[in-house]
Amino acid sequence: MNKIAVELVPRDERSLISELSLINSRFPLIKTINFPDLLRFDLRSWEGCRIAQRYFQDVIPHIRAMDIKLSDELPMQGFLIEHKINQVLVVTGDLPQDMTKKIYPSTSIEVIKKFKREMPGIKVYAAVDPYRKSVREELEYIRRKLEAGADGFFTQPFFDLRLMEIYAEILDGCEVFWGISPVTGEKSVNYWETKNNVVFPRGFEPTLKWNVNFAKQALALTESRKDNIYFMPIRTGLEEYLRGIFG
Repeated sequence: MNKIAVELVPRDERSLISELSLINSRFPLIKTINFPDLLRFDLRSWEGCRIAQRYFQDVIPHIRAMDIKLSDELPMQGFLIEHKINQVLVVTGDLPQDMTKKIYPSTSIEVIKKFKREMPGIKVYAAVDPYRKSVREELEYIRRKLEAGADGFFTQPFFDLRLMEIYAEILDGCEVFWGISPVTGEKSVNYWETKNNVVFPRGFEPTLKWNVNFAKQALALTESRKDNIYFMPIRTGLEEYLRGIFG
């Protein structure tokens, strides 16, 4: 059975508990929660996982490769072991807004290898970004991550089923969480186009109705392939968006 996940931003414990309780009580098909690691908030991704474990067994923190000093032990290793968090998603990470924050030139591939070496029992997901490079270059990046020990992938959000199908061929045989995120409003459209190089398909509309309909189509596609999917409701009402998808 494919897994359905939601990505939640761990802004603070109070708001996070409210969202977790909502999902747990009203959307029983959702069994997995994953957390980005955003330095502008006090809660780190793995701390969000600890809170989420009150409601969900399947929790996945994002780990920023640029925060990892390769010559040191993984700084979150003890926490992950103590709280039985046995899967992570390794991403490159965005540069911190506060440039006094120490970062390192560590790559995702190096950090995947480090996790596999220092925590061999942990499941490590890697990122796929269909907008970052050419398809050929991204395919090569995927191969290198698999060689480094990646057990599966989380994709950046898709907005076009045709592009999903192309990457489904590329990722055939891999465990994949396909990303879907609602984009409502011109500011959000501009963000995705300028920061993430997204090309929206003809017929795209920055409305909740269009995004809910697309999410349903993507869910059907992943179910037919027995793949996983995650929803990333940024700047969209969590309950309204999920209710539109699941009823």
